[in-house]
Formats: sequence, structure tokens, C-alpha cells
Amino acid sequence: MDTTALDRNIWPGLAYDDPLAARAWLTRLGFEPGILVEGDGDRQVQHSEMRWPEGGRVMIHSAAPDFPSVAGSGNVYVVVSDPDAVYAAARELGAPLVRDLKDEDYGSRGFTVTDPEGNAWSFGTYVG
Repeated sequence: MDTTALDRNIWPGLAYDDPLAARAWLTRLGFEPGILVEGDGDRQVQHSEMRWPEGGRVMIHSAAPDFPSVAGSGNVYVVVSDPDAVYAAARELGAPLVRDLKDEDYGSRGFTVTDPEGNAWSFGTYVG
């Protein structure tokens, strides 16, 4: 069974204290801005999406007491065809390295950085 089409059906969501800054950071890393539903009061963003050009997306929203997520506690793996280009963008952003760019023994090439609020973002060629 070809599961490629099914891969689009799970979208991780991450909470941020400043989700608009997170969207700007992700845009500089190579994501494309998607829908943005602004919030009210202490909730800056009710819902938003950031699309990866090669497929997939992640939801970005404000941390809020009525939604069980804590800013800076998430991690996401993004499949990329050119990890070296994304690595260069991450280094230009000054993203703290968790795992430097390298070739893995299981055939992937990738790296991990954290965003300004502490979420881990891994980028690599491993597709499962």
C-alpha cells in the first residue's frame, strides 16, 4: 500500500508565547505562511499553519490555559531534499544547534536546531 498520500493527514501543533515571531522565524527557515486566525485578549493567535514546500505543515498557536500545550516543549521532524541549504538558513538565523549536520548510519543526512522558544526542529533526508 502506498502511504504517501496519507502522510498529509497528521499536522503537529506547537504553542508559542509569541506565535507571530515563530511564524516569521519559520518563514526565514523556508516554511511558507498559511492561514492565520488571530486571537483575542491574551491569545495572540488562535490558529495558524505553516507549510513546508516539499509537503506537510505545522500548526502554530498561542500558548493558552484552555489548551494543553506548553510553549517550548515540542519537537518536529521535517523531511527535506536539501538539508545543507536548510542548515545554512538555520545557521544564518543563529539557531542553536542540538545536533550538527551529519550523515547517519541509517542513510539520512540531517541536523537539529531549537527555535527562539526552545522547540526542537530536526531536518533530514530520512523518509521512513
